[in-house]
This record gives sequence, C-alpha cells and structure tokens, in this order.
Amino acid sequence: MNSKHIETQAIRTQIERSQFQEHSNPLYLTSSYVFEDAEDMRASFADEKQRNIYSRYSNPNTSEFTEKICLMEGAERGYAFASGMSAVFSTFAALLNAEDHIVSCRSIFGSTQTLFNNILPKWNISNSYFKIDELDTIESLIQPNTKVIYAESPTNPAVDILDLQRLGDIAKKHGLIFIIDNCFATPYLQQPIKFGADLVIHSATKLIDGQGRVLGGVTVGSSELIQKIYLFSRNTGPALSPFNAWILSKSLETLPVRVDRHCDNALKVATFLESHGNVNFVKYPFLKSHPQYELAKKQMKQGGNVVAFEIKGGIEAGRKFLNAIQLLSLSANLGDTRSIVTHPASTTHAKIPEDIRLQTGITGGLIRVSVGLEHPEDIINDLKQALN
Repeated sequence: MNSKHIETQAIRTQIERSQFQEHSNPLYLTSSYVFEDAEDMRASFADEKQRNIYSRYSNPNTSEFTEKICLMEGAERGYAFASGMSAVFSTFAALLNAEDHIVSCRSIFGSTQTLFNNILPKWNISNSYFKIDELDTIESLIQPNTKVIYAESPTNPAVDILDLQRLGDIAKKHGLIFIIDNCFATPYLQQPIKFGADLVIHSATKLIDGQGRVLGGVTVGSSELIQKIYLFSRNTGPALSPFNAWILSKSLETLPVRVDRHCDNALKVATFLESHGNVNFVKYPFLKSHPQYELAKKQMKQGGNVVAFEIKGGIEAGRKFLNAIQLLSLSANLGDTRSIVTHPASTTHAKIPEDIRLQTGITGGLIRVSVGLEHPEDIINDLKQALN
C-alpha cells in the first residue's frame, strides 16, 4: 500500500489472502494458533518471531483494523480494544505510575472524568484541569510529576475546539506525552499527530462503526509508547474481538463517504438552528459563529456530525424538547446513521455538579444532536416541530 489518500488506504489495506483467494477478507474466529514444531513455539513466545499466538495478543482481523487506523492517522503502531473506554483506561494504566500527574482539559467525556476523579486516584495518580479558554494556564499546572497532557477536540458534548499545535508545543517543551481523543473528528477529518500528538485514541463505537452495531476502541501513535500499551493489554485482556474488528474494518471502507454526508447534513441543521427563535446559540465547528471557527478550519477537513445548541427555557425546556421529538432517536450514543438527540444536563451529565457542568459549557438547555444520514429536510422538520 503506497497511496497517501485516506479513501484508498481504508479500502485497500488488507491482510494477506488465504489459499482460497477471497476478495473480501474472512473472519478469523479463533482463540489460538498452532505451531510447526517446538522451536517455532519457543521462538514465538520469546518474541523472536512476529506472528499470531493467541487472539488476546493479536488476531488477523484486529491487525487489519489497527493497520488501517495507523495509516489514516499517520501513526507508527496501534492496539485495538473492546471499547473506547477500555482504550482510554488501558492507555493511562500502561503509561502512568503511582504518584504521576495528568494535566487535562476540563471538557472531556463523562466516563473519562470518572476515571480521572475516582479511579486513578486509587493509585495516587492525580490530575489538574484547564478550561477551553484557559490554555495560558496550562504551564502553571505542570508539576515535576506531570506525565501527560490530555484533551478531546472537538469536545463532548459542547463541541469546542482546542488548539492542537499549541498543546503539542507545550507538551514537547516540558517532555510530556500528548494524548488526544479524536473520536468526534475521526481520522478522515483530523490527524492530531500532525500537530504534535504522541497518541490518538478513538471510540470506534461511534462514527468508525457508523451504524450503532458494535463496540470498539483503538490507540495509535509512536511505537515506543504503543509497545508499553501492548504489553499491558496483552496481560490484562481488554482486546477487541475478531468479529467486532472485522465489522469495524469493513466500516472504515465507507467512512469518508459517510462522514462527507454527515458533515453536509450537520451544517444544514446548524444553519437552521441558528435562525430559530427558540434557540439561544448554536455550536458547530464549521459555522462562522463558532468561537473557534478559524482554528477548526485549520485543523479539520470538515466540521463533523455533532451540533450543540441551547434551547431557551433551561432544563425543563430541554426535557419537553426531548418528549416532542418524533423521528430522531433519544439515545446516549452518537455517530450512527440515525440522528440522535441528547439533553446532557438531565441525563448523561446530571450527576455532575452544576458549577462543573457550566465550566464545560453544559448549560441547562444544551442539546446535543448527532446528525445522521437521513434526508436533511426530515431531520430539520423534526427539530423544528419539537422546538415549536
């Protein structure tokens, strides 16, 4: 594979064909693999040979999926996980030691906040948060034991954009590992490694799958760091299943064409919402009114499929809006072919104190829309009748 084009990489990157010369790659539903003789087995377990030993370590299907993501992200190596959160947890668990410290953006996925606030502190791993508009404070948060700078861009659910190059420069200056969750953008719209990221994490459950079928996660980046993550994961067992890897690898073949349509629909939805009288504001990266519009244009190919907007009337108005939805789905997922609406303040982020929610842009009336692949008129009409 010598193409530099993501569309071709996603389709033509394949594992070696079997003796049956199949055009579509087969499923390798096997837990283990056989060896030619005692020496072959010894050399394989001694890591003198690069081969499949056990599907917790590697499998042809997971290898193909990971190789595609690496090519699309411009990464040296990767490892695939059973879910996005297993990728997040395993990445930090593999790289951090007791007494280490993380500097993270405050606007991150709720389960990642729980990991940082409640789980990692069990091992005396601490963290400090900076807000979207406080990048100037990051260096003051760095301690002698700081190991990682972590962020999402675009953020979930408020769809803010962080300056990846600036974060990468700070990490490099202080010798820190720079990790970016690239879930909202996918490798098609944004490649954080170009801006200095050492590792990129995806919840493949979202746009990479694209149809709400399977769970999956992946971390890609430098060979040195991935080797540590691989050794940790090989022994702790968060591996992606061969079946889910096969599904996700097939999904990548259509990722560019799907995301193009998602983005086209999302921009139309965002433009409509901005003109509606019951909406206070709209956040979509490629909407000119977005606070980081120019930055989004610099970092991203298009704006993604997630639109956030604030409905007038706060939490109660948000609940009424959800009850009035007819076509769109009420779900906590995103990146599906089907459009999904979520009211974070009363659902996914309801347990977070209000002052913390407000720091991340989650107001009482904030609505997150994962714009799907339906006809845009139908999506807009459902939003319109619910708003009215």
